[in-house]
Order: sequence, then C-alpha cells, then structure tokens
Amino acid sequence: MKTIKPLLGIALAGMGLAFGPKADQPLKDAFKKDFYVGAALSYRQISGQDARATALIKQQFNTISPENLLKWEAVHPQPDKYNFKPADDYVAFGQQNQMFVVGHTLMWHQQTPKWVFEDADGKPASREVLLKRLEDHINAVVGRYKGKIGGWDVVNEAIDDQQGNLRKTKWLEILGEDFAAKAFEYAHKADPKAELYYNDYSLYRPEKREGVIKLVKSLQAKGIKVAAIGMQGHYGLTVPTIAQVEASIVAFAKLGVHVNFTELDIDVLPNPSRRQGADIAETFGADAKYNVYTTGLPDSVQQKLTRRYADLFALFHKHRDVIDRITLWGVTDADSWLNDWPIKGRTSYPLLFGRDYQPKPAFRAVVQAAK
Repeated sequence: MKTIKPLLGIALAGMGLAFGPKADQPLKDAFKKDFYVGAALSYRQISGQDARATALIKQQFNTISPENLLKWEAVHPQPDKYNFKPADDYVAFGQQNQMFVVGHTLMWHQQTPKWVFEDADGKPASREVLLKRLEDHINAVVGRYKGKIGGWDVVNEAIDDQQGNLRKTKWLEILGEDFAAKAFEYAHKADPKAELYYNDYSLYRPEKREGVIKLVKSLQAKGIKVAAIGMQGHYGLTVPTIAQVEASIVAFAKLGVHVNFTELDIDVLPNPSRRQGADIAETFGADAKYNVYTTGLPDSVQQKLTRRYADLFALFHKHRDVIDRITLWGVTDADSWLNDWPIKGRTSYPLLFGRDYQPKPAFRAVVQAAK
C-alpha cells in the first residue's frame, strides 16, 4: 500500500494535476475516520471524456452521486423505454474505485416526464395507475442496482419553501399525503439493504426544518426507516449562519437519523433571488450586475470563500458522530450548475477546485479542518 500514493502522484502530475507524495492530503484521507467525502458526477467525467476530472475524482473522493443520470427523465424517459447505459457506467465507475455509490433520486416533482402523471387522454392519472408506475419504476431502477448502490435519495424536495407544508406537486395531488411512504416502501422492498434518505434544500430554515421533522416522524410511525436526512448545502458566503446549520443537524439527530450534506457549494456571486435555496424553477434573465467576476475571483472574496469552507467543515467534523457523508455538487468550478442558475452563463466559483483543476485555498483550509 505504501507505494500507491507516489505512483498516483506521478500519474496525476503527468495530467497537470499538482499533487504528489509530499502534496496535500486528499479529502477522502483527511476525513477517513469521520465521514465519506464525495462529488456529484456528470457522464463526461465517468466516461473518461474529461480525463483530468476523472483523475481528480479517483484521487480525492470515496463516494459519488449522479448529478442527473438517475433522475426519472434521464433513466426512464418513456413508459416502455429505460436508458440504463449512463447509469450502468456510473455505478461501474464507483465499484471499480471502491466508492460508496449513491442513487439520486426516485421521487421528485422536477425532471419527471409528463406522461408519468397522465392517462392516455392527457388527463390526470388515477391514484392506482400512478402508484403502479411508481412501484414499477422503483423496482426496475433500484432492483437493477441492488447491492451496488449503497443509498438512495428516495424523496427529493417534498416540503415547500415558506410554511414547511407538503409541497403542492402532482405526487401529492394524485396520491395524497402517503406519497412519500409509498416511495420508501417500494424502495425498501426493491433493495432491503440499501440506505434510504430524504433530501431537501434550505433545511437551516426553522419552518422547513419542522416540516421535514414532521414528515420523517410520520414515516417512522409507519415503521419506515429513514437512514439519513440529506441537507443540500447550497449556501452563500454569509447565509445561513453556522449556528443555523448546526441547529438543524442537532434537531435531525434527535429523530434517531443521521445527516448527510448532499449538494455542497458556496455561491460567491450576487443572487437576484431573495431565497437561499435550489428551486430550479426560479430563473432570471442575464444581468451583468449578477456576474461580476468574469476574469477571476478577487483575493478578498477568495479569502471569504476559504473561511466559509473552513467553518463549515469544522462544523461537520464536530458532528462527525451523526454525519455520514459530505458531497460537493460538482468537481471543479467549471462543472457547477451555478454557472447556469439562477442566470445562464455566469462565471461561478463555488467549489474546492478551480477551472484549472487545481486546489483553491479553500481546499487546504478544509484539509486543515480535519486536524
């Protein structure tokens, strides 16, 4: 084992990645006694089309999530058609590299084809028809990767942003309030050993936190095990506060569940939305005042980003007894969805590795947080 890191360093140096036997400790090693550290991947990265990113992923991470490959519209676009090739490759990549593989996501109100909710005449499907479609989909997808995918985001973003009530979606409208319970039941039946999660954004907000607590308690009352709550960490430089994030970690732990930070990134750009979240339906037109660092990140902002990541990972390390996984939503700044949300074409800097595939100052601050 002692020869692996030098050889890896030589290989990566040949690809222009400045890591070697004396360089920074990889994230997965820095936190190996605490929790998994991972990234959300695109097909370009797992297929080798972006070889530098692929090398970086193998070196730094021990868990992976699919950014889009396992969402319903991608894997099951038509009633009688499944598109498993990209997902198969994703799972194989994780297995080949001894990573904890995550499935994302089985039930969501976005990126689900219209046909799922409609009958042959384009009218709303009945509860019975929609339940059958949901069960068939989960059986096919979870069943295919039984024993290979270690945990699933079963239900995604089912709580509304304002009051903490169940979000008004087609799932709720047609199935009623047991929609989440049904999804968890089907997933557990398809792979009894897989961890099952509830995943959502802005869970530092008290109203939304209480809504998730109520939902999880209702599932637990039915005998359904929720292994962890996924807190999407789509944060800004100052919002939420560390205390707000910590309050939710503590509150969720009291339910007897663990916590994952599933979609971590820090938006350093001005945001036209008053929300701090990830509602992909909320978009805005191009405006230069929201794209202010097109030629590079000023040192003063780089320092704020570094401090922000250091503070967050210090918090994660403090609560490592209940935190199982930290997943960054992307590998390098170039991959981030924040380049196109909530405004297309922005130059964003939300991750630990820059567009040059090199570690940013924030990376080193995160590694230090482990110590």
